[in-house]
Amino acid sequence: MRWIMHVDMDAFFASVEQMDHPEYQGKPLIVCGLSSRGVVSTCSYEARKYGVHSAMSTVKAQQLCPQGIFIPGRHQRYEEVSSEIMAIFHEFSPCVEPLSIDEAFLDLSGMEKLVGNVESLGAKVKARIKKDVGLTASVGLAPNKFLAKLASDLDKPDGCVIIHQKEAAAFIAPLPVGKIFGVGARTQEGLKRLGITTIGQLATADSAYLQPVLGNNTEELRQLALGLDTRPVINDWEQKSIGKENTFMVDLHTEEERHKALWDLCQQVGWRVRLGKKVGHTVTLKVKYNDFKSITRSITTEVPISLDEDIFAFIRQLAGAVKWSRPVRLLGVSLSKIAPEGEILLDLDDNTKKKKRIDAIDALKKKFGENIIHRG
Repeated sequence: MRWIMHVDMDAFFASVEQMDHPEYQGKPLIVCGLSSRGVVSTCSYEARKYGVHSAMSTVKAQQLCPQGIFIPGRHQRYEEVSSEIMAIFHEFSPCVEPLSIDEAFLDLSGMEKLVGNVESLGAKVKARIKKDVGLTASVGLAPNKFLAKLASDLDKPDGCVIIHQKEAAAFIAPLPVGKIFGVGARTQEGLKRLGITTIGQLATADSAYLQPVLGNNTEELRQLALGLDTRPVINDWEQKSIGKENTFMVDLHTEEERHKALWDLCQQVGWRVRLGKKVGHTVTLKVKYNDFKSITRSITTEVPISLDEDIFAFIRQLAGAVKWSRPVRLLGVSLSKIAPEGEILLDLDDNTKKKKRIDAIDALKKKFGENIIHRG
């Protein structure tokens, strides 16, 4: 029988901070950017009672919860804790697909002979994380990925929900259509105009009736509404992209300002790529103007890259094709189509010299932190 588990850590960043700092426990804690243009990464459940949530502006969060504790994130610490959690997952299943730093799918299919009652593994995984790491997680156990992920969100925090295939359609039928991943606010509004607000109503609606709202996704979403999902758990998941964005306290107006900001971002992305012993093939530039409109531009290289100068060379090429007609609020740089470091070509003299020079800088960053040195 097919069994998929989805494990989602509860308010992960905030929970790590509360674990490391007992004085934060039981208090409304918001992990966010501290500038006037900062954004909430996550917040404790105490803060959520005031309406604070992820992706909300820090200014708005301060208005809703003025008594909250606002702190910047410590991503290196979160990655350390994430590594511990992922290691635990691999002890329970040989097939693990991380979705992000704090959640993953585990394929438990066919493990009855090894563990006996597969349904008992949800509680065991939760107990192991609590014992070894000190944090709580919410677990969903179901016959497929869609149901497992949906189940893990139904009883947060510290929940464990099991959905059997024979009861799946009836179990999810009363839930709002927004519980289906990919059905956002706009789609919900469109479905509401058709009189459809629950998953059960979506499951029984005629495809032709849904087509004007759901378009090419009609059949896929109807299958999910019936509790059906054939997607496999993909083992040995690789990070799809490595990037960095910066929202500026003051809008950028000049080419010199943009040039400096992009060069800083390329250094940060390059460092993170090399730290993971990776290279990438596609460079992407993201621009958000002061009116909040965004554009992205990408270019794929003939050979894989990881050096700051190489990333910046392509970013400059992309930037040269952008119409800088408005002040800039945000810039982002990312490298995707990630591959192991062994793919990089180092037989060119110029590339070898650059690599030796940057190795010395990387050694300083690894010892003293990412911000210890920046090149002009």
